[in-house]
Amino acid sequence: MDRLEFLQHLGAIGTGAMLAPDAWKQNNTIEFPVVRTAKAQRHFSSPAIEKAISDFKTRVKDPELGWLFENCFPNTLDTTVFLKAQGKNPDTYIITGDIDAMWLRDSTAQIWPYLSFMKSDPALQNLVAGVIHRQTRCILKDPYANAFYDDETKVSEWKSDLTDMKPGIHERKWEIDSLCYPIRLAYHYWKISNDTTPFNDAWKQSIQSTLQVFKEQQRKNGKGPYNFQRTTYWATDGVPLSGYGYPVKPVGLICSMFRPSDDATIFPFLIPANFFAVVSLKQAAEMMKAVSKDAALAETLLALATEVETALNQYAVVEHAQFGKVYAYEVNGFGSYNLMDDANIPSLLALPYLGAVPATDKIYQNTRRLLLSDSNPFFFKGTAGEGIGGPHAGMDMIWPLSIIIRGLTSTSDDEIRACIRVLKSCHGGTGFMHEAFHKNDATNFTRKWFAWANTIFGEFMWDVYTKKPQLLG
Repeated sequence: MDRLEFLQHLGAIGTGAMLAPDAWKQNNTIEFPVVRTAKAQRHFSSPAIEKAISDFKTRVKDPELGWLFENCFPNTLDTTVFLKAQGKNPDTYIITGDIDAMWLRDSTAQIWPYLSFMKSDPALQNLVAGVIHRQTRCILKDPYANAFYDDETKVSEWKSDLTDMKPGIHERKWEIDSLCYPIRLAYHYWKISNDTTPFNDAWKQSIQSTLQVFKEQQRKNGKGPYNFQRTTYWATDGVPLSGYGYPVKPVGLICSMFRPSDDATIFPFLIPANFFAVVSLKQAAEMMKAVSKDAALAETLLALATEVETALNQYAVVEHAQFGKVYAYEVNGFGSYNLMDDANIPSLLALPYLGAVPATDKIYQNTRRLLLSDSNPFFFKGTAGEGIGGPHAGMDMIWPLSIIIRGLTSTSDDEIRACIRVLKSCHGGTGFMHEAFHKNDATNFTRKWFAWANTIFGEFMWDVYTKKPQLLG
């Protein structure tokens, strides 16, 4: 079964169930139907999140935004979390939505917007701690894998993959961000809660594994132990040259065989992922020194962060005839580069969101103008909206993730309003966000149940609500 057949099997592609265009019109008034999972079927309920929903709906005048926020913001908690115990520790397994597997990236992103609510909700904090414990176990099982099963004996559906696949692993696509996201979650959990209990010896070992993989994938001593091939007609699901990818010059950057879209890279030095790695290495170093009391390991982590940062300064910036100095999306260290962006995060557009560069950084602003123009081959504009997509969902398919990140990284009130307008109109009558929608038809979308898109939409709405509520109407 190849990628497309697998997604079709799961019902992940297609328009899915939609409400009729006038389904909520009653007596010339708008009545928004209940589409959120019923209370009795919800996987987890947080009083803090429910209060946030109530506050938002009470104070935001736009009823459709209130309806969307109520549906989307708690979607991860309502439908995708499975909390249990592993010994004395909480253990939280989070599916991505319509695929019963836990991605290290998605599980962090799905739970991320809830961190600020932990202080008023101990059960929610316990749930997040359980994600940290589960991610630690996943990394120790295989730091090169990107997605895992709850059942650690389950054999992956990807039976044709040529790589070192173990039971319990759904997919083994090496992506730098898969190891960055758990650090991002751990660091901010620690900063917000002051709780250090999840950061035990196993967690420290996972950081050491992360460090080892990052160093291996600098490829200073050969290609390293990882390779990946798949029998498929979907070109972006395989890696060329015996599964090691096209060659790179070892300049200090880290190779990533796949993008956060789970599509193969063209040039293995994926620039936004390397920026993310610098941030994560610095955060891990701070925790290693303050929590684990290992100054030597902290220094090693910082040294690698400095090396990658130096290499980014030298190799990530290229000169564009129209936009000036910009960040490339991918490079190989030999002088070749790829100018584009992909909607999935880490992206170039998302660099300030990840804490990698300030939003005011001149090169970032030049890059942003390029990315949001027809100079980016994956920027699409049509009657249903405009935004960035990527090869994963195909041409002319806009990802709400990119519109949300555009809003979260914008310093312009008009641009934020425009992002909100498009997001309000792109749910295709379902009351939820999706993976992607056609630039001319929001009812033509992929993945009717994609929790990351739902939750980050809620994150964006809450961010605007707390900082610039006047933009919500």
